[in-house]
Amino acid sequence: MRVLAFRHVPFEHLGLIGPALGAHGVTFEYVDLFRDPSIPLDLDSATGLIFMGGPMSANDNLPFLAAELRLIERAVAAGKPVLGVCLGAQLIARALGARVYRNEAKEIGWFPVHFTKECAGDSLFEGFNGPETVFHWHGETFDLPEGARLLASSGACRNQAFRYGRNVYGIQFHLEVTPEMIADWLTEDENGADVRALTVRPDPFHNAARLEVLSRTVFGRWAGLCEK
Repeated sequence: MRVLAFRHVPFEHLGLIGPALGAHGVTFEYVDLFRDPSIPLDLDSATGLIFMGGPMSANDNLPFLAAELRLIERAVAAGKPVLGVCLGAQLIARALGARVYRNEAKEIGWFPVHFTKECAGDSLFEGFNGPETVFHWHGETFDLPEGARLLASSGACRNQAFRYGRNVYGIQFHLEVTPEMIADWLTEDENGADVRALTVRPDPFHNAARLEVLSRTVFGRWAGLCEK
């Protein structure tokens, strides 16, 4: 079992998703269409697709984003498991016909998300009841795609996680990050404007131990979808 993981910048990689996949015998291959949108892909042989975050907008007129939108449409039509994180979630929403737009406020740091009743019986979020403090870094949001189920919300952003069909998931917040990743993001030139606007820099270790537990559960369950 092999999944294709689409990066948009080198520093927004799988993080904690990688070990969760490995624990289920699922391998991964990075696909960097931002380097070359013409990279040939064998979608049929891929068990599932993962789309990571990035500092650009899902609305940007970029060839590699256009290629990814087409791939998402094909994967959904083929019934393959698809997972999107932050920008990746926005791309999935847009591929499903929903609008992506600027959120009223940027969420950067550790903030709680609240889970909806739709989590009952959900393949990834079953048992998530009370709020959980997770890491955020986004300035845009999206409308819920028609037919999708809302799974999580935050005070500053209503649509934080959704499921479409049985195995397509968009997650706006970052369950995949390690403390080292957060510390690195705070130094990256692409994030400079966001960092300069912060009044207090987030502590990379603030809720890292709990986040690792949550990521192991959620991404392990998603890897399980690839086994079916």
